Amino acid sequence: MTGTFEELIDSETPILIDFFAEWCGPCKVLSPTLQQLAQDEGDNIKIVKIDVDKNPKLASKYKISGVPTLMLFKKSELKWRQSGVLSLPQLKSVVQKFA
Repeated sequence: MTGTFEELIDSETPILIDFFAEWCGPCKVLSPTLQQLAQDEGDNIKIVKIDVDKNPKLASKYKISGVPTLMLFKKSELKWRQSGVLSLPQLKSVVQKFA
């Protein structure tokens, strides 16, 4: 990932951020769902995984208290946020709402 987080989320394409941790069981469950979402949605969305243990300042800035936490940004604006594991249909409906 090049550039700053602020540059990353300042995109016309929705950016889905997955705040996760290596030790997190639910994060591991969510990972294949995110991979499938990326495959299905193609250029409609960009998915970025951020390890909260390696990026504590960013996790603190966005008040990440539990993982996984998903946040969807478009043009630097937070459009949606939810913690926990979601199904592929749930994630698709969120993406399609903001794509």
